[in-house]
Amino acid sequence: MATLELTEPIFAETIEKNELVILDFWAEWCGPCKAYGPVYERVSEEFPDVVFGKIDTEDQQALAGMFGIRSIPTTIAFKEGIGVFMQPGALPEDALRDLVTKLKEIDMDEVRAEIEAQESKEE
Repeated sequence: MATLELTEPIFAETIEKNELVILDFWAEWCGPCKAYGPVYERVSEEFPDVVFGKIDTEDQQALAGMFGIRSIPTTIAFKEGIGVFMQPGALPEDALRDLVTKLKEIDMDEVRAEIEAQESKEE
């Protein structure tokens, strides 16, 4: 599956209805984004079971603001609706491929338990 252009109306549904979603926050005027785009696209084709979304920060300013995007490109990943990764800067192709593999291996029961433990400490 090729990359999906995500906008605010379909954002929440995309995150909720797919097990693993990887997002690329980018802009047309951004040189590093233009270099990262083809890498992101190539890796997306290797993982048809993963949703690779692209969010244009100029067009989707509310989404960019929601995540506090300060530099682009920024890669963010959600697994089972929970944010599990965020990194500004373009990732090398091998690093992006490794990231997808590692994200698939994350035990989400452990992640949810960690979140619960953290929330109970904050109360």
